[in-house]
Amino acid sequence: MLLQLFFVLVAIVIGARIGGIGLGVMGGIGLAVLTFVFGLAPTAPPIDVMLMIVAVIAAASCMQAAGGLDLMVKWAEKLLRKNPQQITLLSPLVTYFFTFVAGTGHVAYSVLPVIAEVARDTKIRPERPMAIAVIASQQAITASPISAATVALLSLLAGYDISLMDILKISVPCTLLGVLAGALYSLRVGKELKDDPEYQRRLANGELSSGHYKAKEVTDPKKAGWAVALFLLATLGIVLFGSMESLRPRFELESGVVVMEMSHIIEILMLTAAALILLVTRTDGIKAAQGSVFSAGMQAVVAIFGIAWMGDTFIAGNMAELKSGIVDIVTQMPWLFGLALFVMSILLFSQAATIRAMLPLGIALGISPMMLIALFPAVNGYFFIPNYPTVVAAINFDQTGTTRIGKYVLNHSFMMPGLISTLVSVVLGLLFIQLF
Repeated sequence: MLLQLFFVLVAIVIGARIGGIGLGVMGGIGLAVLTFVFGLAPTAPPIDVMLMIVAVIAAASCMQAAGGLDLMVKWAEKLLRKNPQQITLLSPLVTYFFTFVAGTGHVAYSVLPVIAEVARDTKIRPERPMAIAVIASQQAITASPISAATVALLSLLAGYDISLMDILKISVPCTLLGVLAGALYSLRVGKELKDDPEYQRRLANGELSSGHYKAKEVTDPKKAGWAVALFLLATLGIVLFGSMESLRPRFELESGVVVMEMSHIIEILMLTAAALILLVTRTDGIKAAQGSVFSAGMQAVVAIFGIAWMGDTFIAGNMAELKSGIVDIVTQMPWLFGLALFVMSILLFSQAATIRAMLPLGIALGISPMMLIALFPAVNGYFFIPNYPTVVAAINFDQTGTTRIGKYVLNHSFMMPGLISTLVSVVLGLLFIQLF
């Protein structure tokens, strides 16, 4: 088992270093080693999760192609420029909302330059809003009803009479309060901008651009507005159907009355939203497939395909040994599973892939579904190593040099806001499941 685990971890580490679809295809190599070399029977690939994610990606990509994301960025720009003194508190709320609505943290790219410029013009150290804004865009993944991670969690807990609202009523307030805790900490991070030596050096050497950044103009606000409205309507429909089983269609089959599965509802509503956006706004479907949302989303699908399938096969093939070795420890201290989720998310760089790979083990160990929901935000650990795209983008957008990677790599701008937000979210989750 340990030798198999070694090959699984090697595949994960190499795949993360390759980037892009590397994580997923390296999962294929790991799966080949497990099946052809060690003789483990491959489990079923996570088809339902992948199809739900594809449907959400299709709708979000169509919204982006129709100008919906650009319209949201313009709204955010107006809000931030009207309230520059509150940039450190407002910017994480903006990126949190963006991710919550779109289901992917990559939508934060468009607003990061605005945050950096507003902070600099207001003489506020840009590191303060930039770091927590990136963390907020990650935390909201575990609160969004249509994110790949939430969809994966809902799918895996389907047999426990857990609804989407059961997840959201814990994850939304916990992650939002966790982000606010990180923002309050960020208010006092580092020296004031005028006293920062790196900023003074760049200012003296003329390295700071004097150009004024402006978010991309929306060519057709009406069309973009329709795209946002249709996407939000589909998201609201998913929340309603996921919260109230009585609203779901019922079908009389030979085996009896069957309630429509949430996976099918998500797929149908999101594909319908994508089609309506293209039809109503007369947007080219090819343009939707060329956007950044589609590219990032399909990378996530490939990652889940390879890594989750490999993880499922390893866990299923070694379930007896795993349960006998750690079941007593996890039963006494189930929060340790949250630590395992955090560490695995650092390796996988994906909340969805972490959930899909690790949650079957948590379920097999007998951890209660509500405990797993409380530990859900622990999968937001990929800020720990500062090489994720949104982290790198934030560093590059901050011309003052205050948002940076430290001398010892791990002492970077995102570490403390990320740890505080994640820890507060998990602790509140553990508290909320007791109260609710």
